[in-house]
Amino acid sequence: MGLLDKAKALLGRHEEKVEGAIGKVADVVDDKTGGKYADKIDKGVEAAKDFVDGDGEDVTVGDDAGDPAPPAPPATP
Repeated sequence: MGLLDKAKALLGRHEEKVEGAIGKVADVVDDKTGGKYADKIDKGVEAAKDFVDGDGEDVTVGDDAGDPAPPAPPATP
């Protein structure tokens, strides 16, 4: 049994707690961003909960989920 299999097994046993934590984190992030990214946060919450439920093993989030991440900003001296 690999590490991913163990993680999935743990998620399955603690599904309600994990989903509750996902919701709490989403609320904090939404509050800290002033609701500016509420739609993206909601999509992420839905995808995370689908993953925990086992409904979306290969979940991607966002409009550009397949695009590479943007380059990091230059370091300030």
